[in-house]
Amino acid sequence: MNLLILTPQLPYPPHQGTTIRNFNIIQHLAPRHTITLLSFGTPDELAHAEPLRALCHRIEIAPYPARTLAQRALTTLTSPLPDMALRLQSAAMHARANALPADAFDVIQIEGIEMARYLADVARANRRAQIIFDEHNAEYVLQRTACASDLRRVTRWHAALYSLLQWKKLERYERATCQRAAHIAACSAADARAIAALLHATAKISVIPNGVDTEFFTPPASNAAEPILVFTGKMDFRPNIDAMTWCAAEILPRIRAEIPAARLVIVGQKPAPRIAALAQQPGIAVTGAVPDIRPFVADAAVYVVPLRMGSGTRLKVLEAMAMGKAIVATKRGAEGIELEPERDARIADTPDAFARAVIDLLRQPARRRELGQHARALVETKYDWRTLVPAFDKIY
Repeated sequence: MNLLILTPQLPYPPHQGTTIRNFNIIQHLAPRHTITLLSFGTPDELAHAEPLRALCHRIEIAPYPARTLAQRALTTLTSPLPDMALRLQSAAMHARANALPADAFDVIQIEGIEMARYLADVARANRRAQIIFDEHNAEYVLQRTACASDLRRVTRWHAALYSLLQWKKLERYERATCQRAAHIAACSAADARAIAALLHATAKISVIPNGVDTEFFTPPASNAAEPILVFTGKMDFRPNIDAMTWCAAEILPRIRAEIPAARLVIVGQKPAPRIAALAQQPGIAVTGAVPDIRPFVADAAVYVVPLRMGSGTRLKVLEAMAMGKAIVATKRGAEGIELEPERDARIADTPDAFARAVIDLLRQPARRRELGQHARALVETKYDWRTLVPAFDKIY
C-alpha cells in the first residue's frame, strides 16, 4: 500500500519514546509498503538520517515552530484546544500537508495527537484514504493522573490546575480525533479501555504495544556488583520528573538507611532544573544526554520505575527487561506490559514497599538474576518489534 505517515519529529535517531516507536514502525513496514513521511525537522537532521531516508519513498519536513511559555499560559486560559493541539501549530506544516499529491495514499497514519491538527489537510485531497490514529498515550488519562498526583502537595497545586484544564480539553479533542479515524492503535489495554470510554465503543481499537529491539538490547556478560539503581528517560518529561523527585525524597533515603553505598543514577537528555538539582544530594548522579544508555543499564543492580502518572507502555521498562535486569516498578510504571509480579518484576506502590523490594534485591544476587532471566524471556516472546509491527498490516 501507499502510506502517508505523520510524525511530530523526524524519527531518527531513535533515542526517546516517540522516535523509537515511529522509527521501528517505519523500519518494519517499509519492506511491504511505500512510505511517504511528513514530519517536523531540520535539513541538518534529515541529512544525518540516512537509515530513515533509505526506508521512505519521500520525506517532507517543516521547521519546528517556536512557542513561548507566555503563549502557552495565555492559550491555557483562553483556547478550547489542549496544549498538545497547539504545540506544533505551523503555517509551514499546513502548506506542506496541502502540497502533497492528491489521491496518492491508501492509508494516512497519524503518529500521536500532536499531529492530529493536520489530519483535515491531508484527508481533504485523499478522501478515499483510510485514517489510522496511532495513539501513543491516552493523553487525557496522563493529565488526569498528573492532576491527582500533584493535588497531594500544596506546592504543586498550580500544576494540578494546569492538568485539570488540559484533562478536560483533551477529552474533547481526543474524542473528536478518534471519531475521525477508521481505526485506532492503542499502546496498552488500559489505554484501549480509556479510548473506548471516550467513544462508547471498542470495535475500531487495536492494542499494538511498544516493543524493543532484542538484538540491540541484550543482557551484559557479567552481573552488576555494586548497589546501583538506574532510571532512564527524557528528563524534562513531567511523569519522569515526578518519579525521580519522589524517589529521591521518599524512597532512596529509606534504601540508603540500610545500604549506605546504594546510589541512584538518573540517565537521560534535557534534565529539568528540579532533576539537575538532585545531583547535589548524596548518592544521586544525573548524567544528562548520553550516546548510549546500555552501559548505564548494564551497571544497574536494580532498574527502578517509580512512576505515579502517565499512560501507555514504557519503552524504558522493555529495554531494561531485554537487558535481563531485575526491575522494581509501581503498577503505573509497569502498566501495559503483561508481566507477572514476582516472576518478571517486583511491583510496589508505596515508598516503604518500594524501598523494601529494592533492598531485598540488592541483598539477593541470585534473585536478581532469576527476575532478569524471566524478564528477558517475556520480551523475546511478546515485545519484539518484529512480532508487533505486522499487526498494522492486519489493520490495513
